[in-house]
Formats: sequence, C-alpha cells, structure tokens
Amino acid sequence: MKSEIVKKVDFSFIRYAQCWEDADVLNEALSIQPGDTCLSISSAGDNTLSLLASSPARVIALDLNPVQLMCLELRAAAYRELEYEELLGLMGSRVNNERLALYQRCRPLLTENTRFFWDNNQLAIQNGIGSAGKFERYFSLFRERILPLVHSKKRITQLLEQKDLLQRKSFYNNVWNNFRWRIIFRLFFSRFVMGRMGRDPSFFNYVEGSVADKILARTYHAMTELAPSENPYLHWILTGTHGDTLPFSLRKENFELIRDNLDKLEWHQLSIESFLAQAENVKIDKFNLSDIFEYVSEDNYVEMLKLLLKYSSSGSRLAYWNMLAPRSRPGSMAGQIQSLSELSERLHLKDKAFFYSRFVVEEVIS
Repeated sequence: MKSEIVKKVDFSFIRYAQCWEDADVLNEALSIQPGDTCLSISSAGDNTLSLLASSPARVIALDLNPVQLMCLELRAAAYRELEYEELLGLMGSRVNNERLALYQRCRPLLTENTRFFWDNNQLAIQNGIGSAGKFERYFSLFRERILPLVHSKKRITQLLEQKDLLQRKSFYNNVWNNFRWRIIFRLFFSRFVMGRMGRDPSFFNYVEGSVADKILARTYHAMTELAPSENPYLHWILTGTHGDTLPFSLRKENFELIRDNLDKLEWHQLSIESFLAQAENVKIDKFNLSDIFEYVSEDNYVEMLKLLLKYSSSGSRLAYWNMLAPRSRPGSMAGQIQSLSELSERLHLKDKAFFYSRFVVEEVIS
C-alpha cells in the first residue's frame, strides 16, 4: 500500500518548525506505560519527544519529509548537549543572542546531511529554530502585518492577561471581536490564503465547508472557554514567543525525563505503510498519528486503519486530529476498534492547539 500524500506534496523544506498539536492531550490520550512501543508522526519533533517523558521502551518517529526529521535531529542533539534555558533560547521560546554558538555545540552530534542543511540555514537558527517553517512564517505575517490593522499591542497584552471565564467572554465579545477582526480573519484564514501561504493546497482536498468559519469558532473557544494566559500556541501566534507558558516538551519538569530517554528514540524517512512493510515482528502499543488522515481519501483512511490493526495488540491506542476533514473509525470496524468518545470529547474541549475540529482516541479490541 503506497502513501497517497507523497504523490501530491513537496517535501523539500520545513513546513512546520513546531508541532501545532497539544502534547498534553496527546499524552493523556495515549497513557503511555514503561515498556510500550510508540509510533509517532515526527513533524518538527516536539510531540515525538514528549512521548519519551513517560519512559516507553521505544519511540519510532516517521516522516516523509527529510527536513522535518532534521528538525527532530537538531532538537535531540540540543536536549543532549544544552542546558534547559539554552534549549529554550535555541528554540526561540526565550530571547537569546548566542543561538549560533548554541548550534555549534549541537553540530557534532548531527549526521552529515543534517549538518549541511542547518549550516546553510544560519538565519533560521539566529531567529530561533521554532520560527523556521512555512506555517510559522504564515503566522508571522499575520502577527506583523495583519493583526496590527485590528488590534494594538496593548490590546493583545490584555487578551493574554490572566482572567476568569466571565472576564474572558466579556473581553472577547466587547473588545476583541469587532467587525474588522471578523472580516480580516475570514480572509487570512480562508482556504485560498491558507493553502498558498500556510499549508499545502492539497491538504484541503477532502475538506468540506468554510475553512475560516470553522477556525474562527475554535478561536472563540480558545480565547474564552480556555485561558489565553496559559496557551503557548496562542502566545506564539500573537507575540512570536511562548511567553510565560510553554508546550509540554519545553517545560522544565519534562526536560530531564526527555533527555534521559533519548536512546529509546529512532527516526526514519518513511511513510507508515513503508515502515510497517519492512518491520519484523513489531507490535505498536501507542500511535501518535497527528492529522495524517486529513490528507487522504476516506477509502485510503480505512485501508490504513486495517494495516495498523495488523501491527497492534489488544489495548493499543490511536490518537489523531481532524482539522476540517472528518475521519473516525467506520462502523464496519466496530468489532476491532472502539471509539473512546467520552475521552476524546473531554480532551478536545481542553485542547490548547485550537485549530482542530475534533480529537479522536480509539482503542484496539481484537
């Protein structure tokens, strides 16, 4: 079985310099135990690294884009070589004027191709490697050129201040959600603009309805029901740093746990289908599938689920996101995979990476 998306998308540059999926809900969904074997879509590597904090036996990171794996490789080297505050500086989560020197300390731990790539992307290192992707540049354009047309820096600071639920709703409804915000948001986060400046246009092949309206509704949830003051993804979009809040893999309490388990991490430039076809006697206990089903037809999605079943055990868990294309276990597979609907919904309601319309958690039962 060949991967559908590899035929459609250019994988020669960094698409995502960060994982824009909430590792807190991912880790709670998967409930990783010592001894588990995990398979994880790499992207920039943050969420793959977060799985190491639970001390699994093995974490297998896969990505079709070799440059995304170079992001993971540099992060792994940074966890080995740097101290905690230096890691935050290299990422761009904190101001640091010595990022090139930090990179030079990590460089000897990198493979030749990865060294060549980052040696030729010095500006990306100077700016913080967490800002080096196409998706992050899209947010940077929004932050620097579009958002100032709607809200001042003072108002953005006010949005990110700590408030209770009633205060957050009042601020959003009476201050933030003006006519200009709604109009510009719908234009900038439309299918057309996102497809050309943020994500690949082919990523919207199976999307139904208005992209901008769905994201706007989730943005309201993130700015009211959830606390913006505690949301690292919203902080980055609006300010270009993580501020006083950090995603799971960059929190101090997880730093040593991840560092101590780096020897359990491996990565491969392969699709899931190709990796499993060549793997011998592997059984996967936990799957971080990111939002890969967003980009494939419903028929191919079902075929991939059937393939994953062959390499799973009873109790294996799958976690993945729907952004705009609905994907979840079909009724015909109810005897093999059960949908953990209550857990999925509870976690989705507190998902700080708010773009997604649904978070899906499923468990193999046979």
